[in-house]
Amino acid sequence: MLTALLVEDEPLAARRLTQLLQKQPDPITILGAAESVAQAVALLQAGPAPDVLFLDVHLADGLSFELFEQVEIRCPVIFTTAYDQYALRAFKVNSVDYLLKPIDEEELRLAIGKLRQRIGNQTDTPEVGIKSAVSGTKVPEPAPALDAATLAALVQQLRQPAPQASYKAQFVVRVGEHLKVVPVEQVAYFFSLEKATLLQSTDGRKYVVDYTMEQLETLLDPQQFFRLNRAYLARQAAIHDIIHYTNSRLQTILKPAPPESEGPVLVSREKVSVFKSWLDR
Repeated sequence: MLTALLVEDEPLAARRLTQLLQKQPDPITILGAAESVAQAVALLQAGPAPDVLFLDVHLADGLSFELFEQVEIRCPVIFTTAYDQYALRAFKVNSVDYLLKPIDEEELRLAIGKLRQRIGNQTDTPEVGIKSAVSGTKVPEPAPALDAATLAALVQQLRQPAPQASYKAQFVVRVGEHLKVVPVEQVAYFFSLEKATLLQSTDGRKYVVDYTMEQLETLLDPQQFFRLNRAYLARQAAIHDIIHYTNSRLQTILKPAPPESEGPVLVSREKVSVFKSWLDR
């Protein structure tokens, strides 16, 4: 039975991946889950080593490629990401595969099939290795660590701003039996409420949108919008005030005001330094 470590900062995405892995004909045992680079480093250092690492690219405290700078990862990696294929061409250096979110069950099954074949090749007995050498067939070597130069190039590519044309310019929302176009300039922020994602407009209206918060992060200009926490993605112009909160956290005062039942809108502790840099750019 294969074992896996999940590194994913979106609870819904982590839960879906867990369910899909448990539905496999030979379920994969999950050794642990991490939401940040720091948590992933701790799990990998504590052991035991997993057979495969499911690794999201963009985590709460940075890009997951920072893992490779802090610990040696010799197991295969399956990247899970919302980035389009233009940014993924270097992923297969050591990874088994990459899966674009939302993860498709059939694509996951195929990726696991590749993983099982690869691990089976790497665990051939010495006798098989000798016979293969005699027959001239090369026995696969264990996967090398991911190439540092390739990783550095990919990190730089992911950090480069996407072309302006690639950012979403407007959202089509439903109002009763009608469709309404909301230009992105009229968006104050997005927030999650009872398993739905809502658009809060600058004129105080709320609309349900058919996107997850993670998808919105990739569609909106990061110079204008910041993911404050799991539930809020705000435009800078909508952040009316910032207040020091407990335990080195920050509270944001958004305009229009969010629902009172949701409590204060806090910047996630692991994002505070990134948030300050974003404000001070």
